[in-house]
Amino acid sequence: MGSGRRFQADAELLTRLTRRELLGRVGIGVGPVALTWLLHREAAAAGHAHRTDPLRARPAPYRPRVRSVIHLHMVGAPSQLDLFDPKPVLRKYDGEPCPKEFIEGKRFAFLRGHPKLLGSPFRFRPCGESGIPLSELLPHLGSVVDRLAFVKTVRTSEFNHGPAQLFLHTGFPRFGRPSMGAWVTYGLGTENENLPAYVVMITGQKPGAGNALWGAGFLPSIYQGVEFRSKGDPVLFLSNPAGVTRQDRRRILDATVRLNRQHLALVGDPEIQTRIGQYELAFRMQTAVPDLMDIRQEPLHILKMYGADPARPSFANNCLLARRLVERGVRFVQLFDQGWDHHSGLAKNLPNKCRQVDRPVAALIRDLDQRGLLDETLVVWAAEFGRTPMLQGSASRNAGRDHHREAFTVWFAGGGIRGGTVYGQTDDLGYYPAENPVDIHDLHATMLHLLGIDHTKLTYRFQGREFRLTDIGGRIITGILV
Repeated sequence: MGSGRRFQADAELLTRLTRRELLGRVGIGVGPVALTWLLHREAAAAGHAHRTDPLRARPAPYRPRVRSVIHLHMVGAPSQLDLFDPKPVLRKYDGEPCPKEFIEGKRFAFLRGHPKLLGSPFRFRPCGESGIPLSELLPHLGSVVDRLAFVKTVRTSEFNHGPAQLFLHTGFPRFGRPSMGAWVTYGLGTENENLPAYVVMITGQKPGAGNALWGAGFLPSIYQGVEFRSKGDPVLFLSNPAGVTRQDRRRILDATVRLNRQHLALVGDPEIQTRIGQYELAFRMQTAVPDLMDIRQEPLHILKMYGADPARPSFANNCLLARRLVERGVRFVQLFDQGWDHHSGLAKNLPNKCRQVDRPVAALIRDLDQRGLLDETLVVWAAEFGRTPMLQGSASRNAGRDHHREAFTVWFAGGGIRGGTVYGQTDDLGYYPAENPVDIHDLHATMLHLLGIDHTKLTYRFQGREFRLTDIGGRIITGILV
């Protein structure tokens, strides 16, 4: 059959199929999770400045200190009082009733009555030249402490997981807003045309707020995060379906592109041009993504440094993959690690979780540094809130801590960060900020600043008003910057 007749036959077939049927029959898409990433919303906002090529790399408005972000979210919220914020006074009064002002007029997720104080059962030791005290549970992180800046007075308005996770990631505690990774991708685009600009990897179950934490909200869906998986196809249906060769897919894609170009010529909708580009990206990802995910290519000493095992999915593997992603120009990488919600069994469960993450997180910092990537990458460790200085459960057995929104710790490392720094102090019992309180929008403003973006000017018009990640607040935490 001649090329003209073959194209005519393909075109006739394609015109009889809806886009959903086409994707389902020939596998031209990369699955339900990535589909909304590959296609723009048909009703994208009129006049959007990036419509013709929304993921093209754009220079930062101001001099950036970093080009990529690796955001580590410990889902469930580890206890800052047992990891980063030692309180000798709290230990001294362990078992005593907490001050009345800690509970009067307060709302907690599970605490009831008049709880007792709970001092940390773990020892702290000064680390590095800076002498910053860290828990004995984090010996590997202690070896890189001089590259970290700890913000000990972060506060949030939310005390339940889902809303607090949404607030941390979208700047708003309800569904519908874009995630910070989506905002960054919207503002800066990507530096690798063969990979998504925004990648998400999860250890354990998904966070309670689900994929809204990396969603695009009211931004065009091209900007949402793409979840990479540890089993099977890294992105759902990335591989060709049975019986469909790469040449078949190329032929079908070419026919689809011709039809889209005809449609573009008729209606002049720039969204169609974007769709053409995303079909091409999906095709290129078939080669780029499997190569990226194959950590067997790494030297044995690097695998050992992370504690990574190519045969078994783990948070360590994801940390190594995060380095490989930013090395390839991916703009925003998020790692979610489940299992930090310690309402009980703190003495057993917290050490277990720390053993899973301590080595790989320290290795990530060290690996980025030795490759010259740390100066152009921002690494952030965070959770949705902290943990109370009060006891939940029995002090003699199964002790734990409830959710705490008044003060918790987030740390930063990388370009523009003043390593070996502690910003803010909590009171003697670790309940309230004693100096330099920091709000969630301050974290966002600081991250955008390091990427070369003024947080007040990164806006998107939706439903008649201008929205931004930091809403009507946000200030840069200058005390942790060089």
